Amino acid sequence: MQYQDRLDFAVDLARRAGAFAKTHFEAIDTLVIESKGHQDLVSNADKDTETLIRDALEEHWPDDGIVGEEHGRKTGTSGFDWVIDPIDGTANFVRGLPQWCVAIACAKDGEAVVGVIFEPSSGEMFTAARGGGAFVNGKPMRTAQTGEMGQGSVGIGFSGRLPGMKAVTALTQVVERGGVFFRNASGALMLAYVAAGRLIGYLEEFMNSWDCVAGMLMIEEAGGIIVKPDPETSLDHGTVVICGGPNIFAEIKEIAEASF
Repeated sequence: MQYQDRLDFAVDLARRAGAFAKTHFEAIDTLVIESKGHQDLVSNADKDTETLIRDALEEHWPDDGIVGEEHGRKTGTSGFDWVIDPIDGTANFVRGLPQWCVAIACAKDGEAVVGVIFEPSSGEMFTAARGGGAFVNGKPMRTAQTGEMGQGSVGIGFSGRLPGMKAVTALTQVVERGGVFFRNASGALMLAYVAAGRLIGYLEEFMNSWDCVAGMLMIEEAGGIIVKPDPETSLDHGTVVICGGPNIFAEIKEIAEASF
């Protein structure tokens, strides 16, 4: 399979990074926590875990670029960029909630080709490679096949960067159409849940690339539909995220467009 070497590397690295971050999680009282903005937290665990990931990438793939949440952009020359979030769900992490993950993606010319999301607390490893399918702990994933909003839950993301009423409008639309909304403060995990068929879809007006690139690839490879991010801008400037199973995507897109 194309990109197998990069996928294998990312899986191993995510597992190592997750184990490292978990040692911090289990010593939560020692964390040094800072605020980057409203409900946007960062800890020494985030920074140290990203350093571990970056050091491994720079040693093994020295010509590749890196886009990371905590330490910025490294420009590469190979056409490949690694997109990393050392701990997605920091707000959960620092409060002792186990819903957090390590997200690692690799993009070629701005398009995702490898995606890995590892949740250390559950041991679930979500993986995908372009053209190679999507898996959770080695088992194939398939997005939800329902075409009815009342047959599942929709993930709705929100950050303090944008007016809160837009998310409220989306939430109201989902509920009024018979659906249930879901949020666990980790956008990457929620996208993995869409790929696994646990959520029927997900929408958020803006996500940074490190939160969504891996998960959106998984959804495509699991048979779902996404609004394609712009490969020219999305890695550095983020993107809208609208995605779902093949039979519900149109309705989720309709809700997003009415809300955002």
